[in-house]
Amino acid sequence: MAEITNLNRFRKQQARAEARRTADANAAKHGRTKAQRLAEKAQAERAAQHLDQHRKDD
Repeated sequence: MAEITNLNRFRKQQARAEARRTADANAAKHGRTKAQRLAEKAQAERAAQHLDQHRKDD
C-alpha cells in the first residue's frame, strides 16, 4: 500500500528548501563573516586615529 502524502506539507517543504537555497546564495554573494566585519571596523578606526594624529591645530 502507498503512503499517504499531505500535499500542503510537501509544498511548504519545497518552498522552505527553495528559500534556504536562495538565502545561502545571497549570503555567499553579499555576506561577510563576523571576523571580516570586525577586522574592517578595526582597520577603519586605526586609519581615523592615524589621520587625527597628523592633523594640525589652528
